[in-house]
Amino acid sequence: MFIKKKKPWHIPESQATPEDMYLNRRQFVKKAGLYTLSAGVLFTGTGSLIDIFGKRKEEMIKVPETPTSNLYPAKKNEKYTLNRPLTDEKVAGKYNNFYEFSSGKSVWRNVDKMEVRPWTVEVTGLVEKPQVYDIDRLVKEMPLEERLYRLRCVEAWAMAVPWTGFSMAEFIKKVKPLSSAKYIRFQTFLNKDWAPQQKYKFWHPWPYNEGLSMAEATNELAFLATGIYGHELPKQHGAPIRLVVPWKYGFKSIKSIVKIEFTDKQPATFWNTVVPNEYDFLANVNPDVPHPRWSQATERIIDTDERVPTIKYNGYGKYVAGIYEKA
Repeated sequence: MFIKKKKPWHIPESQATPEDMYLNRRQFVKKAGLYTLSAGVLFTGTGSLIDIFGKRKEEMIKVPETPTSNLYPAKKNEKYTLNRPLTDEKVAGKYNNFYEFSSGKSVWRNVDKMEVRPWTVEVTGLVEKPQVYDIDRLVKEMPLEERLYRLRCVEAWAMAVPWTGFSMAEFIKKVKPLSSAKYIRFQTFLNKDWAPQQKYKFWHPWPYNEGLSMAEATNELAFLATGIYGHELPKQHGAPIRLVVPWKYGFKSIKSIVKIEFTDKQPATFWNTVVPNEYDFLANVNPDVPHPRWSQATERIIDTDERVPTIKYNGYGKYVAGIYEKA
């Protein structure tokens, strides 16, 4: 059922659901003393998660402790607000795509082997001084801020997320690309010991890679996220650093970046290589362009199951439409 949405998304941040009011399932179970068995998991009256064989389950959301943990939460940028409540952190933590670890949504079950320190990001290609950044050095050098963004998946579900990180445009100024650079290619890690899908789906063009034009990457919305919900990124969200481009479908926002390459040619990207008739290079949110297997006219809010109309560019047309009108 369609609902009438307010035209822009400039509503005071005070209307977004604060994190400390989010549902806390473990505390609810503890207080209520409930005992249920679902999907092979027993919830005990103490709030512990125990599988049917008695082995204790790990917490769904693990926040890494690193040399930069003290920088969170960062100051909120009041310019970026929402017209919907933030998605419950635990819902966002258990419902996401990270193709290296799982073809389903329970990525958090498969990321324990991944190590987020030490971590480096190589900057290469058409830049004045190619170099390798230690992630903690990079985070300390860049001005961190929190932004509230909508996230729209190509699979027609959506959430609203408080990201912490820094402007991609500011990062680009820092590394000083040459005038010949027209595109940026992003690459994630390749480690089959961490990521089961890299091992078992060996025919895919690993490592995962994505790309933006320089005009897209220097747009004020393009963001390199190192945190979420006021703390550092858990592994399932793309720790320790990921791209966020909220006007595009989620698969463009590559996770766990290890390499950023400036180039004069449009780079091949993972899904455009695997299924070119379904996933194009631009991947801008557009309700008028259906996926070959489903409509994009509406989207499902994941924590309420509410179905609402999709907005072109995910509601960010004011900021990005000009990029494509000039193209």
